[in-house]
Amino acid sequence: MSDEMYSVEQVAERLGLHVRTVRGYIRSGRLSAVRIGKQYRIARADLDALTGRPAPGPPGGGAAVEVSSIVQVDGVGRAAADRLGTLVLAAANTTHHPARPLRVQTVHDEERHRMKIVILGDASATAELLRLLDAVLDGDNGLLTGEAGDA
Repeated sequence: MSDEMYSVEQVAERLGLHVRTVRGYIRSGRLSAVRIGKQYRIARADLDALTGRPAPGPPGGGAAVEVSSIVQVDGVGRAAADRLGTLVLAAANTTHHPARPLRVQTVHDEERHRMKIVILGDASATAELLRLLDAVLDGDNGLLTGEAGDA
């Protein structure tokens, strides 16, 4: 992985943008940068992320691993499916590495009282989310029945 750092002017020149535009990207959070003294420095990885270039593979030539999981939950009404979907999506969006996000989709079939949760992501993050689901579904916490504490 390269540790190259670029100035705002160098990034502007590379991308064919005005320096003010690059500074605007930094201020808005669209481009990550480090402030050193009175100047910003942009890492090559952050510049690549902005331009959509693929990130370099893991060191040592190891393969990236992605897990696909489908969880089916039977006997779930609409309200319980909404609560469970909110919990799963919140967990997926707040606890994992931004470069390797978990992708989660939920579907509820009202006629069959069945919910499916599709999870795509790295192995450890998927396992963590599956453990959370297991704890919620096996626990007597009232989430699925709507009897959870109103405090």
